[in-house]
Amino acid sequence: MKALRIGTRGSALALWQARSIARALLEVTGVDPEIVIIKTSGDKFQQTSFSQIGAKGVFTKELEDALLASGIDLAVHSMKDVPTEMPEGLTIAAIAKREDVRDALLSSPGATLESLPQSARVGTSSLRRQSQLLYARRDLRMLELRGNVDTRIEKLKRGDYDAIVLAKAGLDRLGLSGNISQVLSHDVSLPAAGQGAIGIETRKEDTETLRVVLKLEDAETRGSVTAERSALAGLGGGCQVPIGAWGRLENGKLSLDVVVLSPDGTQRIWQKDSGLPGEAEAIGKRIAQKLRDGGAAALLEREIRGTRA
Repeated sequence: MKALRIGTRGSALALWQARSIARALLEVTGVDPEIVIIKTSGDKFQQTSFSQIGAKGVFTKELEDALLASGIDLAVHSMKDVPTEMPEGLTIAAIAKREDVRDALLSSPGATLESLPQSARVGTSSLRRQSQLLYARRDLRMLELRGNVDTRIEKLKRGDYDAIVLAKAGLDRLGLSGNISQVLSHDVSLPAAGQGAIGIETRKEDTETLRVVLKLEDAETRGSVTAERSALAGLGGGCQVPIGAWGRLENGKLSLDVVVLSPDGTQRIWQKDSGLPGEAEAIGKRIAQKLRDGGAAALLEREIRGTRA
């Protein structure tokens, strides 16, 4: 087996994810992979909001370019960062076993969402998180928050924000869960499609790498993430619209919850569906249509127009 070159972003969390995949591949192949750090657009413009640079592919494009140019053999991504439309010639060859999908609130005094003071300043770069928190607490002041996980926590500690919201899986992986004030329930904040899951992208024609990487596949995670991404695609998930999705196996069935909101949190449309695990893509498409029929179509169209303006 050839020595595999793993492409990754250079943040602490991205490196943790890449190294975890490298260790797993070492066990499978007996060959220690090489980690290649690649800077993405999302890393280069950390002081710029996603509404200005566009959220689609900002953490994946340069990695995918390196894959297509054969500069690396595989790329490791957080699945929530992967656009639903894949570049020609590339595929998500495996999705590793998922960790905690929930969002977490961090606040300096250890306050919960309910006990934060009136008009508290809450930092997040995610429209999905902003809108869901505003739905729960209309008085909150939502502020842009960019940077790596440790940078965001440092900004909280120095008083730039009263609270911030991060993915619990990332905090767990970096050993920073002690900073969590409250793990947000799904009723309050549905995660991003693919949150908590690590995806491994390869070239479709690289059968040797595909064969090896496939050994890291977790079927349950694949089904859940496929359903979520299918719903996201059906809703036009490439646009700047707050959408949350949570798929999971329950009593042998694949259950999916998806929510669409207005950015100001005044409107929330929620749908559920379920089916056999092998019907993941169909479940996602079905729930996307339910949401559109239930009023999400008008909401999505309005937000798309606002983004283009």
